[in-house]
Amino acid sequence: MTNQTVIANGKPIAATLPCSLEAFLVAQQLLPRSVVVEHNGEAVAPSEFSRRTLQAGDRLEIVKIVAGG
Repeated sequence: MTNQTVIANGKPIAATLPCSLEAFLVAQQLLPRSVVVEHNGEAVAPSEFSRRTLQAGDRLEIVKIVAGG
């Protein structure tokens, strides 16, 4: 594992890679159940977060889910 970067919402973010998507979200202080994630253009189901491995240069789009009306 080495410190490298992934692109999250258009910004480079340092991360210890490879790591799971779930571990990355937790490291960014995001609750995995409170976000919707696209990994390299593919929507990822929350049940896949722990099995999806991030590599250097991967692109993520992370959207926080906001409850309320």
